[in-house]
Parts: sequence; C-alpha cells; structure tokens
Amino acid sequence: MESTKDTKLGGLQSTFSRRNLLKGTVALTAAASVPEAFGQQPTGAPRGTVWLYIGTYTGVASGGSGGNGEGIYLCQLNLSTGMLTVLRLVAPALPATGMNASTASPSTLAIDPGGNYLYAGNEIFTPHGSVSAYRINRMTGDLTLLNALPAVGAPAHVGVDKFRRYLFAAEYVGSYFEVFPILANGSLGPAVFQMKTVDNVGPKKATSAPPGSFAISAHEGPDGHPHQMETDPSNQWVVGSDAGQDRIYVWKLTVGGTPPLTPAAIPFVNTPPGDGPRHFAFHPNGVWMYSIQEEGDTIIFWRFNPATGSLTNTQQVSSLPPGFVGTVFTSEIRVSADGRFVYGVNRLNDTICVFRIGHDGRLTQVSHASTLGDYPRIITIDPSGRFMVSGNQRADNVTTFRISREGEREDDDRSGESNRGAGSLTFTGNYTPVGSPSGMVFLI
Repeated sequence: MESTKDTKLGGLQSTFSRRNLLKGTVALTAAASVPEAFGQQPTGAPRGTVWLYIGTYTGVASGGSGGNGEGIYLCQLNLSTGMLTVLRLVAPALPATGMNASTASPSTLAIDPGGNYLYAGNEIFTPHGSVSAYRINRMTGDLTLLNALPAVGAPAHVGVDKFRRYLFAAEYVGSYFEVFPILANGSLGPAVFQMKTVDNVGPKKATSAPPGSFAISAHEGPDGHPHQMETDPSNQWVVGSDAGQDRIYVWKLTVGGTPPLTPAAIPFVNTPPGDGPRHFAFHPNGVWMYSIQEEGDTIIFWRFNPATGSLTNTQQVSSLPPGFVGTVFTSEIRVSADGRFVYGVNRLNDTICVFRIGHDGRLTQVSHASTLGDYPRIITIDPSGRFMVSGNQRADNVTTFRISREGEREDDDRSGESNRGAGSLTFTGNYTPVGSPSGMVFLI
C-alpha cells in the first residue's frame, strides 16, 4: 500500500492523499467550466462543448513539409459523447511575403494563459522555419494573423511563459533553442536568445531500447536535436530537451533580462546514451517532472528543485506495453490535471500507456490502449478531464477516448486491450478526418 505521508522534495513539502487529489479534480473541472474566474471571457462554443485547435503538416505547394493538412483547424469536442467535429480551417498555410515569413506546416501550437493569442511553430525545413502569432476571437474561434518571423531552424515545439512575455522554440532541424519576446499587442519581436546545441551527439544504439529496436532518429548528428522548451510551473526556470545530445537543459528565466535566459548552476542533465529525451511534463506540484525518451522508449521520473533548477533522475520505466519487442519512436507525454496519471505515447506500436503516480511520484503502468490510428504524434486532454484526443499523423485522423474515473468500469472495450480502472482509456467510436495532424491545444 502506498504511503500518504508528506514527501519532501528539494526542501518543499507536498501531500498527495486521495482526498486532496479528488478535491483538486473538482476545482480544476470547475475552473475549466468557468474561465471568467481567471479574467477570461467565455468562448462562443455551444454549451457542453469545447473548442480545439489542430495544427498540421502542410503540402510542398504551400511551402510546407509534404503533409496532407492545409493549416490550423478549429474543431469542437462534445463533452458528453466525445465526438470531435472539424468546424473549419481558420489559419490557412500562407507563403512568405514581404511582411511575414511563411506560415506553412504549423506543427506545434501554444495558447497564452489568457486565452487571447495562439502561437505556432512552423516546421519548415528549407530554407528555415518560422514562428507565427494569431489573435483569437473567443466568440467565433477565428484566428487573425498578427505576424510571422523567421526562426533559425525548424521549430518542433513552442511554449509560452505564464505572463505572456516570451515564446520559446525548440528547433529540431537546425539544432537551436530560441526565445522570442511577445509584444503588448500579442505579436512577436525578433529573437532575444539563441543557443545552438553543437556536437556531443549520443550513440545510434539506445541504451534502454527493447530487443530488436533499430530506432536512431535523433542521433544522426552532427549536432543536437532540440525537441521541447518551456517554463517550469513556477515560471522561474526554462527547461529544454535535446533528443540528439541526450540532454535536458535548464536555464534561469529573468524577465526583461539581456539575455532573459542564463544557465542553471547545473546547466544540463543526461539521460542514458542514445535514449533521446523528446518531451517532458511537470506534475501540478511543480517538483515532479516526467520525460519520455524517443529511442529508449522509456519514461524518467525527475525530482525538480525550484530553488536551484536541479533535476535528479529518480526512476526509469518502459513506455511500452509489457512484452513488446522491436522498433518504436515515442512521441508525447502528459500528466493529468489531477496529478494522478501519466500518459505516454508509442509510435509504430501505436499505443498510449497509462501510469499511476504514487504518493512518492513513482510510476506504475496500469493499462494501455491502441490509438486506432497510425503514428500518433500528439495527445491532449480536454479541460474537463473527461476525454483524451490522439492525433494520428500517418492515418490522417484524430481519435477520441473516454478517460475512466474513480469507481467506473469500462465494459465497452473496442480497442481489445488492457483498459480497466481509473485513468484508463476507452475508444468513443469517433474518428475525425484531419490531414497530417500534429499540434493540438484546447481553448478554455
């Protein structure tokens, strides 16, 4: 039985009893339902629904990366049935002009904390990528392009700090971490921080990969491959994962500083050689962090110290269903808003594995489900915590899953896999056609 005693992490104390977690769930659900409480205007989404933006890889003709999408789509999720409907294309991919860089292949999306601006990383490989800013009409869901600026490389991930001062871009192709200031009107200014990750690329054979794996993706060199960059929950630090160097970087964030980022006392930590840290997600307590390794097919539990920015490797588990062998490229990792579960996504195996978070932050795999689509690049959880959405890049579709709650038993098992108990996933029966889906973010 797990202990409910307080766990001291980096001088902080955190209590995670079942009662506290359930209280947190109720509070978070209420907050998602009443955005006015946070100074936001309500959206125009019909009652019982929520809006979701989906970014895509677009075709070569638009200057994109050869995908089947056309830009950024506005979708609507029914919070009773889980049915996801594409409403319309709200930001078509545009070629570069004298005023703006290209907005093709908006593969990664982020919304500012106020819910008024959307930012995209445009993953264009030739000659370079870009970042773009949009104003959100909260009543209609429409997007208005504010500006688009060239990036040094091709952004694979963008994130916004909690005060909407900076946009962070991790640029896989080009090997750069880059920071753009967000201006008062929501548009972007020229980069104020750039760091190229040079050399120190890990081996092509991942230390932790399962038998039969030939995954080498991020380790072809000669330089690194940044894959995510964003702040910790305290907004004092910025964390960046480099899948090619097998490193997770940490910088101190000084708002208005020149530069705004300076290396932490321990500037980076290493994962096992060749494993390739891709994405990471913080627990709501701000002191537990989980990273998923693309070639090693693992999830690492890190203890994060908000006082120093240090990370300590505490546990490593496989991201795969029990017994799997062969090649897999993991993609996304999410922590549920109530802090009880971690979800890890396995491409090629095309599964989402569910892990229960213990009172000490450690993980235990409890179930898994097929995404029922090819090459799931991203998952996200709706603000109410009822549904998970999976963007299946090569299948050109999006699938939705009901998330089981405490005390529920899902008897309609359409995936044919292990999906019993709280936190588990059950397919809703809804497929939504979207060409080459990639970035996804809910508007709350």
